[in-house]
Amino acid sequence: MSSNTQTLRAAVIGLGSMGAGMAGALLKAGFEVSACDVNADAVARFAATGGRAAANPAAAAEGADVVVCVVVNAAQTEAVLFGPGGAAETMRAGAVFVSSATMDPAVARRLAARLEETGRHYLDAPMSGGAVRAAEGELTFLASGTKAAFDAARPALEAMAGKLYELGDAAGQGAAFKMINQLLAGVHIAAASEAMSFAAKQGLDLRKVYEVITASAGNSWMFENRMPHVLDGDYSPKSAVDIFVKDLGIVQDMARAEKYPVPVAAAALQMFLMASGSGMGRDDDASVARLYAQVAGVTLPSSKA
Repeated sequence: MSSNTQTLRAAVIGLGSMGAGMAGALLKAGFEVSACDVNADAVARFAATGGRAAANPAAAAEGADVVVCVVVNAAQTEAVLFGPGGAAETMRAGAVFVSSATMDPAVARRLAARLEETGRHYLDAPMSGGAVRAAEGELTFLASGTKAAFDAARPALEAMAGKLYELGDAAGQGAAFKMINQLLAGVHIAAASEAMSFAAKQGLDLRKVYEVITASAGNSWMFENRMPHVLDGDYSPKSAVDIFVKDLGIVQDMARAEKYPVPVAAAALQMFLMASGSGMGRDDDASVARLYAQVAGVTLPSSKA
């Protein structure tokens, strides 16, 4: 790949809140970017910013130096690569597939082996940081793969990442790091939701609770980031409840395979499952606070809209 990003071509598969930002960051860095998504409106918005709309992953990946896959899970990633109209049909030899979905490390290893047999590279590169950082090109990537995969992906990663952690020379290691992060993130959201609803049960001023806790030892990044959603009564999804149903479920599967106990993560998973089962699966993950409030018979702030 040339060091001149003006000559580089990237494909982005998945234009949700993260993928759209990543595609925008690549455009800003001078890449030629094609993209596809099942949501036609998302593709149209991307095309309006100067990107090229593609009908499917194969069309997006044709001629690309790097294919960035930003879908929800391992099953979707496999379909993007190897399903009908998949990217593996058209990726040029030596191109790299950057897989950013959160998945079981064993699945990441399997997908990498299958793609690498075709003469393409696979970089296991889940990311963290949210939609705002995605648009700013300031995501944190937890990546692992061969040196060739890193070399091929590096110009695109430099455009999308504020921090790049190179965590090993084989796929699966990045995925394992991401699952440790997701265990903590899910537990912290559930704990923050429990605490905020408990504060409501005590009749406390919730905005003052937020002010005090964010300046105290009990604070966490998730408390600080998610509890404003509760204070504003705004549960439009920045990250949905069902994401943590999936991710904490993967943690449970991994732990069970290793006969390793994860009781705190298991308890958090049950709260996300109950929230999803109560009809909040597609709502913001801070909706766990609403579930606690329903159980406790307390009132949380409502939206001003």
